[in-house]
Amino acid sequence: MKTQAGLVAALAAAVLSAPLALAGPTHADAFMKKAIQGNLAEIKEGQLAERKGASEGVRHLGQVLVRDHSKANQKAMAAASAMGVTPPAEPNAKQQSEYQHLASLSGKQFDKAFAKAQVKGHKKVIAEYRKEAKTPNSPASTYASTSLAVLHKHLRLAEALERKPAG
Repeated sequence: MKTQAGLVAALAAAVLSAPLALAGPTHADAFMKKAIQGNLAEIKEGQLAERKGASEGVRHLGQVLVRDHSKANQKAMAAASAMGVTPPAEPNAKQQSEYQHLASLSGKQFDKAFAKAQVKGHKKVIAEYRKEAKTPNSPASTYASTSLAVLHKHLRLAEALERKPAG
């Protein structure tokens, strides 16, 4: 009887632990995928600003975004790899739609919309990165916490462009 009870207990433990082993992607996995998509989107939008920006400030912010988000994406890809996360190859549908909208604009209209989108986007991303940085030590939280200073710099640059009167 003891053997049968032991077997039942072992089987019950295995069944109860199976959902943990079979659990889907974690919050950190989802964060890393979203971070990579965000970096890819910022690189594309930065390149667009370099080409289409009417003002030197917008073109400069575009250069900064391309440089900084390219570096950030290398770090994000390394963190994702360490976590066993398959990285996305392109921005998400919403980001691609935003890019198409910006690409349809030109001159001062482009500059204004670009600055506004950068302020809104960076505020949202900073909140998400702060939240992830508070999670227990993981490649995702380390990536998030080390990225915040650069994201704040981008927000300050975009806010300055948004305040600057077009003309």
